Amino acid sequence: MKAIIETGGKQYTVTVGEEIFIEKIEGKENDKVSFDKVLMLGETIGHPYVDGAKVTGEIVKQGKQRKIRIFKYRQKTNYHKTQGHRQPYTRVKITSIK
Repeated sequence: MKAIIETGGKQYTVTVGEEIFIEKIEGKENDKVSFDKVLMLGETIGHPYVDGAKVTGEIVKQGKQRKIRIFKYRQKTNYHKTQGHRQPYTRVKITSIK
């Protein structure tokens, strides 16, 4: 069974047993998490959410993505600036869809 959940301002299509990378949420490894904002469950479409639907998962890892470099440059003004950024994420394994 497939479901579409909303977390961190984004929407994800999930199935049981799948691992997804989402925006960082609170919790440690092996903690249980549940997502109540289910937009679609199987063939049922919510308005905006499906009543009584719940997707549960388990946190596999808390981490940071690869570093990206941001380089700002303005020609003829002697302006250049380098920044780096590592986005935190949470890796979640979906255990059940109800």
